Amino acid sequence: MEACVNEDCILCGICADMCPQLFSLGDEFAEVIVKEIPSEHQECCREAADSCPTEAIEISD
Repeated sequence: MEACVNEDCILCGICADMCPQLFSLGDEFAEVIVKEIPSEHQECCREAADSCPTEAIEISD
C-alpha cells in the first residue's frame, strides 16, 4: 500500500496527529514520510484518509 497527499491539502494536521509515523506537515502540504505503508500502519492510514476534510490523501493498494 502507498499513500500520497494531493494539492487539496489545507495543512489541518489531522493526518499527522493520527499517524505521526506516516505523515508530517510540510511547507505547503502534508507529506507521507514512508514510501510503502507497513502493514501494521495501514489501518491508521485509511482512517487518516477517511478523516481528511478535503479528501487529499490518496491510497493505492
